[in-house]
Amino acid sequence: MSSQNAPLVDKFGRHVTYLRISVTDRCDFRCTYCMAEDMTFLPRTEILSLEEIDRIASAFVRRGVRKLRLTGGEPLVRRGIVTLVERLSRHLDSGDLDELTLTSNGNQLTKHAAALANAGVKRINISLDTLDPELFRKLTRWGDLSRVMAGIDAATAVGMHVKLNAVALRGQNEDELETMMTWAHGRGHDMTFIETMPMGDTGEDRADHYLPLSIVRSRIAARYTLTPLAITTGGPARYFQVEETGRRLGFITPLTHNFCESCNRVRLTATGQLFMCLGQEDRSDLKAIIRATPDDTDLDAALDEAMTRKPKGHDFLIARGAHSISTPRHMSVTGG
Repeated sequence: MSSQNAPLVDKFGRHVTYLRISVTDRCDFRCTYCMAEDMTFLPRTEILSLEEIDRIASAFVRRGVRKLRLTGGEPLVRRGIVTLVERLSRHLDSGDLDELTLTSNGNQLTKHAAALANAGVKRINISLDTLDPELFRKLTRWGDLSRVMAGIDAATAVGMHVKLNAVALRGQNEDELETMMTWAHGRGHDMTFIETMPMGDTGEDRADHYLPLSIVRSRIAARYTLTPLAITTGGPARYFQVEETGRRLGFITPLTHNFCESCNRVRLTATGQLFMCLGQEDRSDLKAIIRATPDDTDLDAALDEAMTRKPKGHDFLIARGAHSISTPRHMSVTGG
């Protein structure tokens, strides 16, 4: 096999088959656990063009990546996002890619759902941390819950499988999580809960709202039958079947029980930096490489070299004060 088609395998023998691409660091919300209210975003000249994203993503597909997820920030605020999806969908048509999907806040989804579905997006993750309009506006700093609900309906109407993600926040939405699960399951949507991740200064102390998902799981298990599932969607969630609803419930636990041993993911930022681990700062500058030459030889060499630096696991921890930030990089820079 040519080295330009060889699988990407790290030094621990893990095959990298999943690439998450942040197409923009910008977002139309300012969620309190993710961003500061007065964020300064990157100049557009530093952001990869759609053609450059396509080139890098296609190199990963050629090297054995079977799943691409477009993230942000909020991917649907990126100009030309549907065009990018349409370009990348050729890898679905060829059979070289199993899935092309997005993570979105749903705010722009009524405008884009039909075009995304037509381009081959069959599944979408939508972030939804509360069903309470007032709390929603507080957590997002200015979001309108009704717009997101309309976006969820639009995605469902065009046949997308919708999975809802909620960050569990002590003292904010913790008493609502079980209700959210039953609401989601009643509408045919799977649900995943996520522990808050200590990334970037948001202007708040995350330790104030950190809620271990072991507590959430035990509360739900007191009323519902949770059967562990062996399935994986390629991400870090551990899934359970909720027997009473017949739907899946996932838990993403970077702090109480990390998910590193089977990590098959790397992340590309909107500026072309390849992060081998969400929770560490080591990176490879792919933008500089692709802008230096139209040939992919150096790009392939950079991907091979990056695999030698993929760490065994992340260094996330949660503590009060400044120590509640494990990495200065905001989640929106790398993508969720």
